[in-house]
Amino acid sequence: MFSFSDLFQWDRFITPTIIKTFYWLVIGVICLFGLSGIFAGLTMMAISPFGGFLVVLESIAGVVVGIVFSRILAELILIVFRINEHLGAIRDQGGGGLK
Repeated sequence: MFSFSDLFQWDRFITPTIIKTFYWLVIGVICLFGLSGIFAGLTMMAISPFGGFLVVLESIAGVVVGIVFSRILAELILIVFRINEHLGAIRDQGGGGLK
């Protein structure tokens, strides 16, 4: 993990260690919104059964799409930091051809 002193030093990035926490937080929010949409759709079924059913299906699809896109975004952020680490390792080995 990271220590409190890492917040004031710029020797290492803290984003790769906390991105997983934010990812799970986003997943929780997506699931809560999905459940809200499902309950709204079930309530709407009393007025319009077909319309309520569509809202339920859209909510379920929204949860699935939201989870997939949040995972993709988290992985893209982690990839950027891994590229930075690998480039730093190449630089430390003296393999950087550009001066």
